[in-house]
Amino acid sequence: MQINEQIRDREVRVIGADGGQIGIMSARDAQRIAYEKNLDLVKISPTANPPVCRIMDYGKYRFEQAKREKEARKNQHIVEIKEVRLSLNIDTHDFNTKVNHAMRFLQEGNKVKVSIRFRGREMGHPEIGTEIMQRFAEAVSECGGVEKQPKLEGRHMIMFVSAKTQKPAKKEKEAGPR
Repeated sequence: MQINEQIRDREVRVIGADGGQIGIMSARDAQRIAYEKNLDLVKISPTANPPVCRIMDYGKYRFEQAKREKEARKNQHIVEIKEVRLSLNIDTHDFNTKVNHAMRFLQEGNKVKVSIRFRGREMGHPEIGTEIMQRFAEAVSECGGVEKQPKLEGRHMIMFVSAKTQKPAKKEKEAGPR
């Protein structure tokens, strides 16, 4: 973005600090008007014919823009992939614990990778792994849905579950007496 002396165009369309049109004039005259008001002349549309310049406080403008970008970064949520590992002969309580972990990850807005590692003779029974994966998918169905169906890749069976709502659940802190 060009400001003040960097603007070398012969004629520019000038917009005042209040947002009203001042008109088409030479860049030198526009700079003089900006200096008289202790403001900067900023080229905001270089491709227009003639280029459009605005009289504004450039420092304040940059500060406002940085503030908006910081706010946007603060509000965005990066989706992480969390992994939950199961086994073919998993017990009921262990299974429920893994389901609870996956539900918490999904409520935070993350994706969950569910995997089962087949050892030794377990490779002969991939249908048991598929059955466990389906049971797991049903258990977490209130928080998330299956994004990628269970698939056997080498010795691992992998399934991806994603959160139903994309907005992460924010934890509210109570501002009461302690």
